Amino acid sequence: MSWTTCSLGHAHWGRYGAAGLLARDATVLLQLRAGWAHQGGTWSVPGGALDRGESPTQAALRESHEELGLDAGAVVVRGSRVALCGGWAYETVLGEPATASCEIVLRDRSESAGHGWVPVDEVDALRLHPAFRRAWNDPDRVLRDFASGITT
Repeated sequence: MSWTTCSLGHAHWGRYGAAGLLARDATVLLQLRAGWAHQGGTWSVPGGALDRGESPTQAALRESHEELGLDAGAVVVRGSRVALCGGWAYETVLGEPATASCEIVLRDRSESAGHGWVPVDEVDALRLHPAFRRAWNDPDRVLRDFASGITT
C-alpha cells in the first residue's frame, strides 16, 4: 500500500481508496490507533487501504479480520457511507453482528493500541480520529443514526 495525493493536493493512505467497518449492536466497535500511526492515539473504526480490484466492503471486512480477528461471516452488512475528497474515496461500511456473540481479539498490535465496544452516547467523549469525528458529527448523521439503531 502507499500514500496517494488527491486532486485537491491532500495525502491519503491507499492508492485505490480506503474503507472501514462501523459495526454495532447496542454499542459501536472502535479501534485505538497505534501511537506511531498517522493520527495515532485516536479512536476510529477498523479499516485500511483497498487492494487493487477489491471492493470497499471486502476491504473493510478483511481489515477488520486482520486487525481485530473479526470473521467476515460474523457481520451482516447493512449499507455504507462514502466520503469523497478530490477523487479519492473512503467508504464506511455499516454492519451488525450476525449473532449475539461477536468475538473480537486484538490481532495486529502494530496498528492497534486497543479496541472496544463503546456505547453510542460515549463516542463523542473519546479522542476521535479527525476524519471519523467529521463523519460521526456530519449534519446528515448517517453514521451516528445507524449506530443508534435508527434506520436511514
